[in-house]
Amino acid sequence: MRSLIILIDGLGDDPIPAWNGQTPFSRAFHPQMDRLIQKGLLSRISICENDVAPGSLTCILRLLGVPKERFPENRAYLELLAQNRDVSEYEMVLRCNVISQDSGGRLISFNGMGLSSKEMETMSRQFSSLTPEIEFIHLSDYRNLLVMNRNEKVLKIQTAPPHESMGMQVNELLAELKASSLEMRLFMQESDRILKQYNRNDMAYRLYPWGASCRTEMPSFEELNGIRGALVCQTEIVRGIGKALRMEVPELSYCTADTDTNIREKLAVTRRMLETYPFVMTHFNGTDEAAHRHDYEGKADFISRIDREFLEPLLDKAEEPLRIIICGDHVTSSVTGKHTRGKGPVIAAETNGNGHFVQQILNYKDIVNFLMKESD
Repeated sequence: MRSLIILIDGLGDDPIPAWNGQTPFSRAFHPQMDRLIQKGLLSRISICENDVAPGSLTCILRLLGVPKERFPENRAYLELLAQNRDVSEYEMVLRCNVISQDSGGRLISFNGMGLSSKEMETMSRQFSSLTPEIEFIHLSDYRNLLVMNRNEKVLKIQTAPPHESMGMQVNELLAELKASSLEMRLFMQESDRILKQYNRNDMAYRLYPWGASCRTEMPSFEELNGIRGALVCQTEIVRGIGKALRMEVPELSYCTADTDTNIREKLAVTRRMLETYPFVMTHFNGTDEAAHRHDYEGKADFISRIDREFLEPLLDKAEEPLRIIICGDHVTSSVTGKHTRGKGPVIAAETNGNGHFVQQILNYKDIVNFLMKESD
């Protein structure tokens, strides 16, 4: 029996006051998920529990059987791997958002609010050779990476994630980073100068470097779990995780890391991976992005789309028995826009047609054990 985990990023949520306490998951229309619950069970657990940060890096590694002591400290290096790039032990890499601030210097968006994808791509070309000491790598939309010589001071700085720092003073958030590196200070001064041409009314755009990391060696997925696996995803960090664990990470032509992704392409590639690999993880990121934007309606609609466009045809045409988990990695609150340690829904079932899933899912270890059991 093959195993599939459908990872809906940030699936759990806080109760929405406008919906009388319903969450996006409970509000969404998901008859196929309900069908699996009837075969198996619905639990509510926290993947991060109380010992790791509530983020995709830590929680997805946990679901893939990686022990906590092997976790990288930050995710930028894995996002670089997703671009088929690497760094030496003498270099480091940082994440870098395009953010916007109001006339008072307060952070008002972490994702280049008001800029089109084309504008952000054009903007990125102006940064490609801004300074010789820092390499700028554009990923998609507001997401970028910076590669520079290793600096232990920068590695130790915990610059606040921009999506969790709304309303705070940008200069204060970046002050420690700028003070720790002359190269970084000059890079940010030059980028501020270039970005002035994009300012709109009382809103200014800036680059926001954060989350520094260095080269990290990780065990393979097969070494950890005794089976081969594939990861179907478009989000840079998730692709990087798959490459670091030496899993199959197929290229996707029409998918994005948001709610406008091509779900049917992801379905087709998932089916193809299940023909070869005993374990497949398919990742959807749009729910997390919607919640960061406080778009709880968009989050609920995307869950409904996953049920209709991915899960329904998958279940209706499944010829072989399949062990399925549907869950999030962490909770992303549409109320606050932040990741939390709260409990999210977990659906577990076996599509063998004649049996019922009876094992309890009480924690992330139960999920791993269920998925990694030897095929019947």
